[in-house]
Amino acid sequence: MRYHTRKIVKPGDLNPNETLFGGRLLEWIDEEAALYAIIQLESRKVVTKFMSEINFVSSAIQGDIIEIGMDVVKFGNTSLILKCAVRNKLTRKTIIQVENITVVNLDENGKPKPHGKTKIDFAND
Repeated sequence: MRYHTRKIVKPGDLNPNETLFGGRLLEWIDEEAALYAIIQLESRKVVTKFMSEINFVSSAIQGDIIEIGMDVVKFGNTSLILKCAVRNKLTRKTIIQVENITVVNLDENGKPKPHGKTKIDFAND
């Protein structure tokens, strides 16, 4: 797993239990998946099509620094399938795992478009 983005948990990111709100974390994951796909597919027009079961392993509290990791599971014809893990940067404790995030490459009309990629390009990563 390659970790690309770090976030600090701020008061506005908390739920009533004073832990990181799951919806905020999913927003960050979706954004990171889109950015990863845009860079790998070299295309600005991508959309999240599917996100598999989400496993909330532990929580984060205000002041925690978390990092979001993405890895490629598979290159499809028009899609990129990713997996994600989020962990506490300092303790390395896993916060959430998502086994499948499918991002689809789109043409100018919003229809799926083949991207021609078959492997991770670390030069642009």
